[in-house]
Amino acid sequence: MTLLVAGDIGGTKTILQLVEVNREESKASVELRKLYENRYLSNDFPDLVPIVKKFLEEASEKLGEKQKPEKACFAIAGPVVNNIVKLTNLPWIIDAKLMENELGISQISLINDFEAVGYGILGLNTKDLETLQPGEPKSDTPIAVIGAGTGLGQCFLIRAAGVIKVYPTEGGHTDFKARSQLEFDLLKYLKKLHNIKRVSVERVVSGMGIVAIYQFLRDSLFATESPEIGDQIRQWEKEVGSNQITVDPGAVIGKAALEKSDPLCEQTLKMFIEAYGAEAGNLALKLLPYSGLYIAGGIAAKIIPLINSGSFMEAFKDKGRMKPLLEKIPVHVILNPHVGLIGAAIRASNL
Repeated sequence: MTLLVAGDIGGTKTILQLVEVNREESKASVELRKLYENRYLSNDFPDLVPIVKKFLEEASEKLGEKQKPEKACFAIAGPVVNNIVKLTNLPWIIDAKLMENELGISQISLINDFEAVGYGILGLNTKDLETLQPGEPKSDTPIAVIGAGTGLGQCFLIRAAGVIKVYPTEGGHTDFKARSQLEFDLLKYLKKLHNIKRVSVERVVSGMGIVAIYQFLRDSLFATESPEIGDQIRQWEKEVGSNQITVDPGAVIGKAALEKSDPLCEQTLKMFIEAYGAEAGNLALKLLPYSGLYIAGGIAAKIIPLINSGSFMEAFKDKGRMKPLLEKIPVHVILNPHVGLIGAAIRASNL
């Protein structure tokens, strides 16, 4: 048994867990037992060290004895170089080596938040997943992970010498490839709107992509915009660039699509889901992940009924002669919102 601290560090909030880990080297999975968890407003602290100290004091009081974790891993939305990261939305510079000395924790690792999701795959069970395609699983083959949220993350896992390692990528920044006349029109719209020569797939398959698709369909007069939805989207458009955003346009559009109450929102999500499925299929062709392709991110789990409608998997498999290969790949949606924290704990256990 090993005592660890796992963290999900964001510009708004920091979530920390004290975790007891039982890891069997012969197995890909690990047994995690959460002992204590708490959330903190990141802006209330000058850096991460005071948050961890406060957390360990609270955990010790709650559990009745002093808690001395051996290792820690913190998942952070940002590039990590030499175990050091400068946060984008906070005036923090986190240095793992300095933290080890200040906290008395022997080993601390900093990893990108999507890399943490990759490790988190190893700690999930069936209740954490919605299976879109059972496929024909094969051990000792890659695992692929794709996740649309604020951006579009992609990574893959490979087993080597009995150890599974996560490799992050920048696949979300590859070119968006239109597959229909409507998507060609969307591509031209985005180039003109942003005055750019190329459009990355992240501009379409992400939270901002949902809004962009809606704006394109609205401006193209695809369907009449409802006053209720239109007022909220225009309110958000006015607030863009300010410090006070009162509307989450992606959530507004997604809710209307789920309720089937607005044709414009329904078509928006249809285009989004098809583009998402197509990009997942592209990733699958590059890696042939017969150990599974996992859909992560904050969006898919919220729109499971729409993902299950069929268009996601149709677009995923629509690869001509390669369709039989893609039919053999297991495809799952991750339902557990704490997969990143699970991954941080697993990564810490590997230190």
